[in-house]
Amino acid sequence: MCDQDDFDTMNYARSARLSRRQFGALVAGAGLVSLLPAVADAGAITGSSVDIRTPDGICDAYFTHPKTGAHPGVLMWPDIFGLRPTFQAMADRLAGSGYAVLVVNPFYRIKRAPTAPPHPDFNDPATRRELMRLMDSLTPEKTVTDARAFVPWLDDRAAVSKARKMASTGYCMGGPFTLRTAAAFPDRIGAGATFHGAGLVTDRPDSPHLLIPHIKAQYLMAIAASDDEKQPQAKTILREAFRRAHLEAEIKVYRGTLHGWCVPDSRVYDPVQAEKAWARQLVLLKRALA
Repeated sequence: MCDQDDFDTMNYARSARLSRRQFGALVAGAGLVSLLPAVADAGAITGSSVDIRTPDGICDAYFTHPKTGAHPGVLMWPDIFGLRPTFQAMADRLAGSGYAVLVVNPFYRIKRAPTAPPHPDFNDPATRRELMRLMDSLTPEKTVTDARAFVPWLDDRAAVSKARKMASTGYCMGGPFTLRTAAAFPDRIGAGATFHGAGLVTDRPDSPHLLIPHIKAQYLMAIAASDDEKQPQAKTILREAFRRAHLEAEIKVYRGTLHGWCVPDSRVYDPVQAEKAWARQLVLLKRALA
């Protein structure tokens, strides 16, 4: 009998039109990384570093897209380690699937990327203090200020289709940023995806989940098992909020995963489960960005 992960794998295989050989490898749990390479067709995309003016300064970012045509835009918010080669490669990979992707440096007010040392150890006290200082410099208001600069910037690019909805994706601390973006642009953001999102449900009056009634986006929330153990009620609260808002949302805990499991340069990267979450993202974007 297949479990839900098996059904997710088979549904993705059909939607992506994988070959029989690829599908067999996917079901067996082998060769997952090679099935969805960092760039689906390296010759078909183009990427470059860009600077974007905001009310608070100049944000350095990376923009990548197919070389020809106009495509749905995706605003990607990185984790606490910031804009770096791994996220550029992830953006290229998504561009290879037919999207125009902007991944930003959320800490541009303090410093340009890179904002973390190579191979940072979050358990090192000095590294942790510096990274937390950067993260604590951000507020919900600053996130909205940035979103109001980044979304119009994307819409001004010839590679971005204004006739198609846009998406916002976020990792770790970037998860809540997707909800704030979707609430700031309810008629523009048609899809959101969070991967081991941090602080999606809090007891504060500005908790990100309270924005769900103000958005119109379909959602994927890929939750780390370790995060679910610490806050098991969060998934139920999120599901109920989306249900009340009459929005489609896939909220799933990925078995055996630790916080950070979706990012390839993470010390806890889980390639098998990360590929499943990536596959579900592609299904969401294909469905919601019509």
